[in-house]
Parts: sequence; structure tokens; C-alpha cells
Amino acid sequence: MESPLNGYSASDIQVLEGLEAVRKRPSMYIGSTSPKGLHHLVFEIVDNSIDEAVGGFCNHIQAIIHTDNSVSVCDNGRGIPVDIHPQMGIPALEVIMTTLHSGGKFGGSGYNISGGLHGVGLSVVNALSLSMEITVKRDGYVYRQRYQTGQPIGKVEQCGMTDETGTEIHFLPDPDIFEITVFEKEIIEQRLRELSFLNKGLRITLLDEREEDAKIKDFHYDNGLKDFVTYINKKKEVINEIPIYFESQKDDVIVNVVMQYNNGYNESLYSYANNIRTQEGGTHEIGFKNGLTRVINDFARRNNFLKESDANLSGEDIREGIVAIISVLVKDPQFEGQTKTKLGNSFIRTIVESSVFESVEDYLNENPVIAKKILDKAISARRAREAARKARELTRRKSALESTSLPGKLADCSSKEAHLCELYIVEGDSAGGSAKQGRDRNYQAILPLRGKILNVQKARLDRVLASEEIKALITAIGTGIDEDFDIKKARYHKLFIMTDADVDGSHIRILLLTFFYRYMRQLIEEGYVYIAQPPLYGLKRGNEINYFHKEEDMNQFLSESNKKWTLQRYKGLGEMDAEQLWDTTMDPDKRTILQVNIDDAIRADEIFSDLMGENVQARKDFIQANAVYVTNLDI
Repeated sequence: MESPLNGYSASDIQVLEGLEAVRKRPSMYIGSTSPKGLHHLVFEIVDNSIDEAVGGFCNHIQAIIHTDNSVSVCDNGRGIPVDIHPQMGIPALEVIMTTLHSGGKFGGSGYNISGGLHGVGLSVVNALSLSMEITVKRDGYVYRQRYQTGQPIGKVEQCGMTDETGTEIHFLPDPDIFEITVFEKEIIEQRLRELSFLNKGLRITLLDEREEDAKIKDFHYDNGLKDFVTYINKKKEVINEIPIYFESQKDDVIVNVVMQYNNGYNESLYSYANNIRTQEGGTHEIGFKNGLTRVINDFARRNNFLKESDANLSGEDIREGIVAIISVLVKDPQFEGQTKTKLGNSFIRTIVESSVFESVEDYLNENPVIAKKILDKAISARRAREAARKARELTRRKSALESTSLPGKLADCSSKEAHLCELYIVEGDSAGGSAKQGRDRNYQAILPLRGKILNVQKARLDRVLASEEIKALITAIGTGIDEDFDIKKARYHKLFIMTDADVDGSHIRILLLTFFYRYMRQLIEEGYVYIAQPPLYGLKRGNEINYFHKEEDMNQFLSESNKKWTLQRYKGLGEMDAEQLWDTTMDPDKRTILQVNIDDAIRADEIFSDLMGENVQARKDFIQANAVYVTNLDI
């Protein structure tokens, strides 16, 4: 009898040595091989230069996107060491470039504080590059070494003399690794601006040589985080014109916090640890929230804003309309997860909490007029929260034992497996009727909306929950919203916004996106939200019909065809019958869809504020600046 172990022996165990493992499984090191992973390469190199700046060794970083989509990053730091490594017997530069978990961040004296991706950054970028060239200036000389797919091409060469110091890295991503290798200037620009804000006095420049009239972008902020919060709030009406800012140091931990309130209803917290954006928060965010809640309530009690019988203000009340940035520098940060989205050091919470309490207490005592405005806003928020609490009860998904059912207008699907189910949020009853008839009832649900939903950018939660259309939407999705939100309760893992290709349809789409962004943001972050793309044109001849999303594609088709076609222009979904809507927009094998994602929360917040906020001039400026990108617009 043949052993079940036959065919599986030591010879079947594959050992990936050095950078071979990175090329074999790149997503383990940079998250993905998508555009996000591609841009991560740039940020890993920039983070190394930032570490030099944090240490006080560098005050200028330059980034260049070249015409061939290669990138150079140059700093005036100390320069990577090039002397022979005592254990490896090769130059330290080559060790860093070819060995995982090597560098000056692993207990040596190279860096007290550093970011980077668990210390593997430079070697990983090298492994995933078709070619890389590194130039080092130090000790009076210029040194250079070249690499190809992670392997050195020749030795480290001394090629000149200099009185400067620093490191320049020029790399070309490997097209065999990445889905695309075209860098987006805006993504790099946003991160460089952010790093300039976080490191006051540091100059970072960006040049995109692919542009015809290429100009250097210069990021340099002497006021650091204060300039950062002013930038975020620049188009909003603020309560405290001068931001609340404080810096403290305790036990090798440096805490920098800036706060500024605006007259809006949204809370915007941005936290960083060693210049790394901690999107999932962590102990520094918890410490900030606890400290702020304690000090505001303490001040309110002492100054009779709250009566003895009044309950304390909640953290949610106190943070309404706040924009706060929390930046900590920690000698040995403990991040949760490979991509560093959450800070885990428990002692950081206490340090940040006490720092916030003491500093904000001093500010409130010294600025009674501003303190009163902040307290009045928080007390007003509490009143609205109480009203919202009652309204929220109506939107919570009831258990199977209770009588409340899903919205009557919802045409649900038969499948109960959420990961297979899709919800189409459709504009109007006419299109909703076609969608209901044309869908696959097994896994596709239809929710028609009547008219435009409430603009949640201009409303508190109590008004949001009073809207019948929004209540239907919340109940259908099943997750709850705000503090009740639980993505595990989502009844559908794909939510399609399907509106007409006209001004009203675009407005409804942005209203829905604003709602998801403000109250169900995790749906976007987890990739649940999509925009359906119905065609704008149909060319018909007998029983044959061809659909087009772009006029230029249709014109090209016509120019290559010798036949006569009848043109159909679809201004609304209601103009399509059920079969057409299925063929063009709902059939998974044929449909064109756009997945909504948020790569930069600060930029997303700014866009939603521009489009949906109170500032009319900001909206006009946005439309004028972006009108050039509009390809189809019905008026």
C-alpha cells in the first residue's frame, strides 16, 4: 500500500534566499502590486531620508519623476556607510541593498527614531526594481553602485571627490512585478506635503519631468503642524483662528498636537507615529481622546457650563467640528500589522493623555472667549445627539423575532450570503422598475431612491436619521451608522450607485458618496462601494446593437464601419428596458464599474467640503479647476 506521504519529501520544500523571496511574494512586503504598492516604493526611500531629517542630519530632500517613469530621491544627510561590514565582509551599502532586516534601525546607534517599513524598505525597493543606481557622498568622496532586479552589477566604486554628504537613489520599477508602472504625481505630492508639515523647517521638493512645462514644487513649512491644520481648515469657518498647539517630551517620547475647531459637524483626527500615518489610530489617539474629554468636562464643571445634575459631555460631543493632528516620535514603536496602521505601545496612551490634559487646561484658562465657544458647540452637539439617539433606534436592524422588516421599496435578493450579494442604489422609480425586472434575483437587490437625499455635510446626525430615504438606505445595508456601525452586519458586499449620466444624476451620486464617507467610511475603505457605468450611446442596426461609454470610441467605430447605424443617446437609465440595463450595466461579465477608494483621507475631506459644504466660493473654484477634465455633461 502506497504511503500517503509519498510524493512529499524534503526535496519539495522550497527555500527562497535573500531578495528572491521578495520578488516571489511582493505583496507580503509592500501590501500589493497595485498602484498603491508601486507608490509605496517611493515612500519607503523618502522615509529613509526623513529618518535622517528627524535625527538632525538632513534639511533638504528632492524627488524627481523622470520621463521613463523612473524616480530619483536625493537627500543631504550623512550618506549610507560604504566601509566594509565586519560580519558580512562586503561594503555596508551592499549589505543594506541586498539583505532584509539590515540597516541602522535594529538596535545600533544609527537612529534613535525611525519610520520605514520594519527596516526592510531599501532592500525591498531594490528587489522590486528592474534597475537601481545608488550614489553616496561622504568622507570627501562620491561612491556609486548599480543593481538589476536586486542583484549588484559590479562593486561599489569610488568615482570622484566632494565636500557634500548625502544619498541619491534612482530606481525603475519592474513591469513584471507591478500591474502598472506609471507614477501619479498627485499621490506623491500629497505624501511629500504631509511629511513637510510633520517636520517643520524641512524642505522637500518635487519635479515631474514628464510635464511639458515642468516646475519644481517646493514644500517647506516653518510652523509645522500649525500650518498643517490651517491647510486642512483653509476653506472652513474656524472657531479658534489661532490653532491650539503644544509639544512635550517624556521618557524619550515626543508628543506634538495641534487642534482647531470649525463650524462644521464632522470630526477629523489624523494621527502619526514616527511620521507614519496610523490610519487605524492606536494608543496615541486613545490618549488624545481621553485627555480632551477629561479636561473639557473638568473645565465645564468648574465654570458652570454644566449643572451638577447634568451628565458629562461625551467625547463625540466634544470633538464635533474638530480637526486635530497627533504626532508622536517613539524610540521603539510597536505597530500592529505589516502596513503599520495602528500604534500599539501601551505607555504612549498615558503620556499623550496627560500632555493633552495639562496643555488644553492652560489654553482654556488663558482664552475664556474661545473656551466658551468650544463648550457652547459641544453642549449643542449633545442636544442633537440625544435627538439622534431616539432616531437611531428606528434605523437599527431588528432581530428575526421582531416585526420590523426591510424597507418596502427594497427588492431584496434570495441569497443570504453577504459576500455574494449586490445592492443597486438606483435613481428613480422608472430605472428601479427596469433594474428589478432585469436583475438576477438570486444575488442582486434593488433599492430605488426618490429624488435627492439630504446633504449630510450640512446636517447633524439627528437630521440625517430623520430622512426617510436615508433610513431606508441604512436599514437595507444592515450595518447601522456612526457609533453603531458594524461592517460584519453588511447584508451586501457590493454596493452600486447607479444614477443617470446628467447633472442631477451626478449630484445624487456625490450626495450618496458624501453620506458613505461621513457615516459608513469603512464600506469605502474595505472596497464595498462601486459606481455603475451605464453606456451613453448605442448604435443600432436591425437586431444588432453596440454600446459605448465614450463618444470618441463610438466615432472610431463609425469610421471603421461601412454600415449605417441608428444612434441612441441614453440620457437616463429609465430610457433602457430591463434587458438593455442587464446587458450594459448589471451583467458581471459585461458591465463597466468603478470601485471607490480613499487613498488620501485629507484630500477626500477637502473635496467633500468643497463640493458639499457652506463655502460657495470654494465650490466655484473646484468646478473651474476641474472643468477641463469633464468629458460628458448634460445641461
